[in-house]
Amino acid sequence: MNFQQLRIIRETVRQNFNLTEVGNALFTSQSGVSKHIKDLEDELGIELFVRKGKRLLGLTDPGKELVTIVERLLLDAKNIKQLAAQYSGRDEGQLTIATTHTQARYALPQVVAQFRKAFPKVHLALHQGSPAEIQSLLLEGKADIGIATEALVGQSELATFPFYSWHHAVIVPAGHPLEKAQPLTLEAVAEYPVITYHEGFTGRARIDQAFSDAGIEPDIVMSALDADVIKTYIELDLGVGIIASGAYNAARDTTLRLLPSDHLFPANTTRIAVRRGHYLRGFAYRFIELCSPALSKEVVQNGVAPKSAEQEI
Repeated sequence: MNFQQLRIIRETVRQNFNLTEVGNALFTSQSGVSKHIKDLEDELGIELFVRKGKRLLGLTDPGKELVTIVERLLLDAKNIKQLAAQYSGRDEGQLTIATTHTQARYALPQVVAQFRKAFPKVHLALHQGSPAEIQSLLLEGKADIGIATEALVGQSELATFPFYSWHHAVIVPAGHPLEKAQPLTLEAVAEYPVITYHEGFTGRARIDQAFSDAGIEPDIVMSALDADVIKTYIELDLGVGIIASGAYNAARDTTLRLLPSDHLFPANTTRIAVRRGHYLRGFAYRFIELCSPALSKEVVQNGVAPKSAEQEI
């Protein structure tokens, strides 16, 4: 048994049992992948995959149990390398953050600036994606830290911590009639075409729920992945916008107006997530603490530690 065989088992599941894609992902041939799988099955004396001819269709019961062990072994192998790097070069290396455009554009710039000043030799990689993509990057070990509002809670393999709370707000072109609405209501907003976030991004479900609870069906004529795009079309007077309040900057968005809207929509919480059992370098803990001073290294370590069997019951 060797680590290449273990990587192939894991990648076969990730690539939905397509051995050609497994070979491409691991820079080897399909025949080499098949041989490694067969050699491991022969060594263990069990079949790990359900087959139809030469095709793999899924995992057998022992295969399912083995994959869990393989994930843990490969994670620990990576942790050993991280541990060595931590003590051989404390302030050098790479920190990979997976986050959404909204967080990267509006919530993280000051954090990143402070981090770069403190750790100039650490390469900071920001991967922007959907909440679901962020979750996958964390679970696959391709990101050290994930930051998003959706998708991170409820995944047992991830430890999550509150970053900050925020509300949605209505934005309109300067001089829009809604500026005179006192107080602003969902009914008044729904009288105009609405432009807001795409489903699954930046608390969109909370917006939909607020209108639904009020028995109102807004005319959402456009949706986008980030606030910058939404603001562009609001400036063209194509509708009223609903964005994260922090995405509005009075000094820059001079042609737009942010309307008091906290009473219209429930609060959202953006969260920081780390895979349980994943070894974090010292500078990763510092990045999290820069995001929220309450998230000290001790707090995060306690949250990231794998749950014991008793805790899971």
